[in-house]
Amino acid sequence: MATTVQKITLSPSRDIPFNKLLLSQSNVRRVKAGVSVEELADDIARRGLLQGLSVRAVVDQAGVETGMFEIPAGGRRYRALELLVKQKRLAKTAPVPCIVRESGIAEEDSLAENVQRAPLHPLDQFRAFLALREKGRSEEEIAAAFFVSVNVVKQRLKLASVSPALLDVYAEDGMTLDQLMAFTVSGDHERQEQVFERLKASYDKQPYTIRRMLTEGAVRASDKRVQFIGVDAYVAAGGTVLRDLFQGDDGGWLQDVPLVDQMVADKLKVESDAVSAEGWKWIEVASDFAYGHAFGLRQLRGETTALTAEEEATRDALQAKFDRLSEEYQDADELPDEVDERLSELETALEGFETRPLVFDTAEVARAGAFVSIGADGQLRVERGYIRPEDELAAEPESDVSADDEDERAIAASSVGTEAIVATEAIAEPEEEEGLSPISDRLMTELTSHRTLGLRHALGERPDVAFLAALHVLTLKTFYHYGSDSCLELDLKSVSFGTQAPGLNDSASAEAIRARHESWAKALPKESADLWDALQEWDGDSQAGLFAHIVSLSVNAVCEPWNRRPRAFAHADRLAQAVDLDMAAAGWKPTVDNFLGRVTKARILQAVAHAKGQRAADRIEHLKKGDMAAEAETLLANTRWLPEPLRTLGLASGDQAPAPATEETPEQPSEKLPEDEDEPAAQNDDTGEPMIAAE
Repeated sequence: MATTVQKITLSPSRDIPFNKLLLSQSNVRRVKAGVSVEELADDIARRGLLQGLSVRAVVDQAGVETGMFEIPAGGRRYRALELLVKQKRLAKTAPVPCIVRESGIAEEDSLAENVQRAPLHPLDQFRAFLALREKGRSEEEIAAAFFVSVNVVKQRLKLASVSPALLDVYAEDGMTLDQLMAFTVSGDHERQEQVFERLKASYDKQPYTIRRMLTEGAVRASDKRVQFIGVDAYVAAGGTVLRDLFQGDDGGWLQDVPLVDQMVADKLKVESDAVSAEGWKWIEVASDFAYGHAFGLRQLRGETTALTAEEEATRDALQAKFDRLSEEYQDADELPDEVDERLSELETALEGFETRPLVFDTAEVARAGAFVSIGADGQLRVERGYIRPEDELAAEPESDVSADDEDERAIAASSVGTEAIVATEAIAEPEEEEGLSPISDRLMTELTSHRTLGLRHALGERPDVAFLAALHVLTLKTFYHYGSDSCLELDLKSVSFGTQAPGLNDSASAEAIRARHESWAKALPKESADLWDALQEWDGDSQAGLFAHIVSLSVNAVCEPWNRRPRAFAHADRLAQAVDLDMAAAGWKPTVDNFLGRVTKARILQAVAHAKGQRAADRIEHLKKGDMAAEAETLLANTRWLPEPLRTLGLASGDQAPAPATEETPEQPSEKLPEDEDEPAAQNDDTGEPMIAAE
């Protein structure tokens, strides 16, 4: 016997005047979420009501219909319509599409409508945004239509532009949304697919790994070479910039490295030609020089160009404005933006009057040279006025000495312990002559020997003068490269680095030393003959500051295999403790170039385990050496971890390496769409899931 299939009957639909509708207490949705009623009202006004209301007739106690209808499902849509009526944008009697339910339970209707609706897959939203863009809608128009920011629209469009093959993988849950975001860094579909194939054979599929693979070989926009030429100029020249719309990328990555190098070389050539036109004997040009490239060269002491009367008046006026604003807002907890911006402008303008160009003697320029390079801030760096030893003028003899007198001299110096004893050969006294004659060389030597001992004793009784004398001779040798202007036999050696560490010349310490040296150079007199009087006039703090700077230049704690100095290195440790040296605060961070790529895998894992915990080390243990070093650089960033040779014992932070982490929360994949923090995602009114039309 055949089974009869029971036919179902759908609830009838009809248009009901808005003023005949009212909210039901049977609606199971109590928590407000998603697009606001105001935004939903605007959406209905723009597109109309895309989804009808589910209603039930209201009956009296006798079960007779009253002509009113209650809404158990679709309450937010009703409130949006109600708002449009209040705004007089919709008539009170406007017909509203409704499905009239008769059987069943009202709460069941509300629950079923919310639970049984499948949320829109994020990929469908990406593609829908892209379809709208292809049909001529601008990013701003799409953003306004769906109540999101323009940046969110750009993010959705970027996700939709990933290789179709990878989008299919994402649609089948073969990758997380965070991983898909990482692939948007590069717009090259072939490159994206290559990286995805590499990931298949790798245990580590973290988003930062994908970003690193896609950008390897590119130049960061924060690189000083890029700052020097400018990203806009690079793009105008046909270069490609990789951007990450989902994370901070410091301006992105420049993909065409040969173009970057060529533009840097061309711009440096133009700048160096302008410097060469000043008349220098030689010009050396490079994007970067090794630290200590000017060691052994004497730097000329130029004179700062004086301000004209007009420039002085301008400076005084700017200073008065700066002082007035500073005084006016000195008690303010926070400066208004416009005031803060104005103070910055005034401060920059005043600094321009302080950093005046130097003028050098024309004759000295003809035998000196200049170094042209790029500073750590991406600005042109020109170091003028360096004289090579072979270009120094021959020193004139201090006195005319006849050949006969030279033959008569036989003076030798011998050292006994730490005392220098001056000895002379027995030389016959010259015969007396009538009248006043010069003192003989032998007698002069004897007399000055007595004076030397007298000076030694007297100086030993005057620590203040001894300090000044030592400061004088060390300053001569540091800033003037003269030693003969002092009677003190003191020397100062400043080590040059035979093996250059990566980024040494642009490190924070190198920049600070360079700035401090230039500051002291400006404070010293141009001529060495005037140095003693100038130092005598300085106060104790200034003298001590200069002395500390000069002595610091003699520090040599470089460990070299051919130069074993265990006691010197032990003293370097004591010195580091005395000055509270913190290399992490000085800007050193472990990178592939400066450490991680140059040690064994075991040391890399040890560093990660110490700073981030054993679980973090275990996650990268399977990687090859290069990939492990790159991942370790990311993990160790901002941890203040330092290798043992850079640590200072006794600091408040212990051994300057963080305590080993004991627990670590594993990273969980997330399907949350990227949104602006202040703007909620467009959501379905019944499910709360992301969707395009939110009614």
